[in-house]
Amino acid sequence: MEKIALITGATAGFGNSSVKKFIENGWKVIAAGRREERLAVLKEQYGDALHYLAFDIQDSQQINTAIDSLPTEFKNIDLLINNAGLALGTSPAQQSDLEQWNTMVDTNIRGLMSLTHKVLPTLIEQRGAVINISSVAASYPYPGGNVYGGTKAFVVQFSLGLRSDLHGTGVRVTCVEPGMSETEFTLVRTKGNQSASDKLYEGANPMTGDDIAQTLFWVATLPPHMNINRVELMPVNQSFSPFQIHRT
Repeated sequence: MEKIALITGATAGFGNSSVKKFIENGWKVIAAGRREERLAVLKEQYGDALHYLAFDIQDSQQINTAIDSLPTEFKNIDLLINNAGLALGTSPAQQSDLEQWNTMVDTNIRGLMSLTHKVLPTLIEQRGAVINISSVAASYPYPGGNVYGGTKAFVVQFSLGLRSDLHGTGVRVTCVEPGMSETEFTLVRTKGNQSASDKLYEGANPMTGDDIAQTLFWVATLPPHMNINRVELMPVNQSFSPFQIHRT
């Protein structure tokens, strides 16, 4: 029987690569995102294997309306991949834009919560799975990471809480925490500064969307009696720095 995955943030990066990975391996995919023109391209590529939902994940009413609109053949969701998220700005907290902070909270926390809450009853019926995308920024702070890192730390703890609450339901919950990966992430964070993105990834041999999609597919296709609680992964060329020391 075909399984169905709902993947948010499907128009780029990890989400886009995951749509391809799952469909090429026989899954049906609900691709969700804001940019309908990109979702339409995916529909052209994958035909009946894909259904798309265009909504703003910051709007809980749009989420509810979109999920309620799913056709019968896509309603029985087996896997939710909460991938939609973003970082905005690189300034220290005292110089940051509060609106950017609010947008990160509304996307990375509120949106993820709202969609998960909506889909959980179906996942319980299907004895399915949730994979939440966090970040190494949840565990390792860095200058300018402030609210972004805080939102991703929430994702880690929320995942553990879900795992506890869903005890006995058969629903698996995993939090995947990637490090440096070359996607549109830095372009979004810097408002389209291509040179900043190029400089960050130059010579670093970062992970790719395909690398993360491979990891998500591995987690999703493990035997149903196994649960991977957390996966933290980095490119080999990324590791840990000394603590900052300010000297007077």
